Amino acid sequence: MEYRKLGDSELAISVITFGAWAAGGWMWGSTDRKEAVEAIKASHDAGVTSIDTAPIYGQGTSEEIVGEAIKDIPRDKVQILTKFGMRWDLAKGDLAMHSKDNAGNDIDIYKYAGKESIIYECEQSLKRLGTDYIDLYQIHWPDSTTPINETFEAVEKLIEQGKVRYAGVCNYNAAQMKEAEQTLKLVSNQVPFSMVNRGIENETVPYCMEHHKAILAYSPLERGLLTGKIHAGYQFQEGDHRAKSPHFQPAFIEKTNVMLEKIKPIADQYNASLGQLVLRWTIDRPGITIALAGARNAVQAVQNAKAASLHLTAEELALINNYVNNFQ
Repeated sequence: MEYRKLGDSELAISVITFGAWAAGGWMWGSTDRKEAVEAIKASHDAGVTSIDTAPIYGQGTSEEIVGEAIKDIPRDKVQILTKFGMRWDLAKGDLAMHSKDNAGNDIDIYKYAGKESIIYECEQSLKRLGTDYIDLYQIHWPDSTTPINETFEAVEKLIEQGKVRYAGVCNYNAAQMKEAEQTLKLVSNQVPFSMVNRGIENETVPYCMEHHKAILAYSPLERGLLTGKIHAGYQFQEGDHRAKSPHFQPAFIEKTNVMLEKIKPIADQYNASLGQLVLRWTIDRPGITIALAGARNAVQAVQNAKAASLHLTAEELALINNYVNNFQ
């Protein structure tokens, strides 16, 4: 496993970080808590020391699962990355979506990052995670109803109290990052990035490289699409958000699989899966620090971890880049 520091911080995390969204079940059809716990443990045994979660993932379920999985691991041997700013239990801020919880009940989710809300959320996260500090605390989505300086004054207070080590953001553009840094130093931005979703390379990547900010790429496998295991007519479980996503419609799936077939010989050469090749390509991209990879069971978790041990030549990367650049 490789480990990289986030920006100018002393926080080093594994280049493959365990993404615990699916572990929480919400929007993924269901969750098996026992399998999710085993996946995190197996991932850690394979060198993945960092876990990214959020309160909204299963409305606390994901954080509880992470807490259970790490309870016997020395605290300094694991890095906990969690988030704030999405409330399902408070109607305040920007309405993000109408959704259903894991029990099928209707819930409204709001993007809200007011000061008192953040302090409250942090306390709840610490309890669920079974820890007294969070390594990286990230705003989940921008909240247009709260001044950015108010949000990061709250995080600054949490850092002063020792409950948070470092501050990061998710889904922020360059201007929002710049404004946030007038209040508090950021070490990272967590943003979507994959072979078929490269919009951040226009502005966010150059800004983060210039200002020494880490980029945590989420959905690098495009929620499973880039594993090559998704085909036209694929049946998703009820409640799985992917069924309605543009990236999972037949034409896009077919187009993606054509590209994957072109790069598959490189994966085969290393006796690697397409998913492993895609993860390695992701962390080899300029400006990308970490790739977040989810897993529903221990086998998937270990497979993801092994991507870090792949080492592609400059020629192989150039060939892959050519196919990715020509993806239409």
